[in-house]
Amino acid sequence: MDSVSKKRVGVLRGGTGALYERSLKRGGEIISHIFENLSDKYKIVDILIDKDGVWHVNGLPIVPADLGSKVDVAWNAAHPSLSAILDDFSIPNVGQGHFSFVLENSREMLREHMKKINVSMPRRIVFPVYQKDFDGPRERYAIKKAKEVFEKFSSPWIVKSFTPNLNMGIHLAKTFNELVAAIEDGVRNEKSILVEEFITGKVASMHSVSDFRGQDFYIFPATNVSGNLSVSEKEKLDYLIKELHKHIGAKHYLKSNFVLNKRGKVYLLDLESTPDLRLDSHFSKVCESVGAKMHDVVGHMIEKVLK
Repeated sequence: MDSVSKKRVGVLRGGTGALYERSLKRGGEIISHIFENLSDKYKIVDILIDKDGVWHVNGLPIVPADLGSKVDVAWNAAHPSLSAILDDFSIPNVGQGHFSFVLENSREMLREHMKKINVSMPRRIVFPVYQKDFDGPRERYAIKKAKEVFEKFSSPWIVKSFTPNLNMGIHLAKTFNELVAAIEDGVRNEKSILVEEFITGKVASMHSVSDFRGQDFYIFPATNVSGNLSVSEKEKLDYLIKELHKHIGAKHYLKSNFVLNKRGKVYLLDLESTPDLRLDSHFSKVCESVGAKMHDVVGHMIEKVLK
């Protein structure tokens, strides 16, 4: 296919928000993947939005109104609100919906909305950074907070820093004393602390794509389950995944991470709406397990919005 007939795919990355660096990385992975695997069909156009909100196409500033002459379709790896700008200029686009973005980045909102479709999530408590003026004596703090946890849900507990922190370890506490020691580690590192209910059982990461292979929601087989899934468990997860797609408005792709306890109850751990396109990713492996390649799915997502 010559360069004239190739579809021009603009990849939006960056932006003015706190997720700037993550967006740069994700957008870069999408650019690399399309360039390395689909360059016979698509021409990449790098659309960088800097921290001041200025749009750049291949390094040169541009106003969004001129984007329609530069691309045929866009993949929005930046904030989902930018998809509205693409829509205003009639540019077909792949990207995460605003609602699914909010739920993916707010655990409490996700929990509240999951209740509406009867999906449970592990219980959790977040303790802000210890402050003597508000929290009382330092030597009593960890015990006091451990009692608060103990009164809300029983062991075992996962205890870690609420924000990424290399100094604080991730603790699995099975006793009250272990819980106190884990909280103490967070206080010592001056970090906010997340204590979450640890659900023992089968962990399953499930990938699904809309309108793929003739199905409204194509669900890839679970290949990393810690224990074999029964037919009824698989049917239960398939049903929940379809409900999640509908409820959060996942237009293209969804990764749903679950754990099933010994009684068969399903808990949702988290959701991801952007596929991991790295060569060694779990998504790459599940695609291969059904005779597909990741770029087959990427091409499908692009062609779906072009239609």
